[in-house]
Amino acid sequence: MITIGMNYKVLDGKEQAFETAFRKVITAMKSIDGHTQSRMFRDIDDAQQYVILSDWSDRAAFEGFIASDAFKAVATWGREQILAGRPEHHYYEHGRR
Repeated sequence: MITIGMNYKVLDGKEQAFETAFRKVITAMKSIDGHTQSRMFRDIDDAQQYVILSDWSDRAAFEGFIASDAFKAVATWGREQILAGRPEHHYYEHGRR
């Protein structure tokens, strides 16, 4: 399993739009092979800073998702209208037990 930490800073006043869009993305992701769950967290000291933790069966499943047309469309919308900067993605690989 792998967890992806996706860090986002949104433009001031765009927090609600970002959260609403994320809820729609979560619904769509439920049917994607390899996706287990995703959760969004907001920084208590910076209301414009978010992290999304997304669990996947493996890195290839996540990379297939971010290569999809649906993800590219959401990413373009975010870049043009919502985000205050480039997002950062961090990969956390989990060993098998």
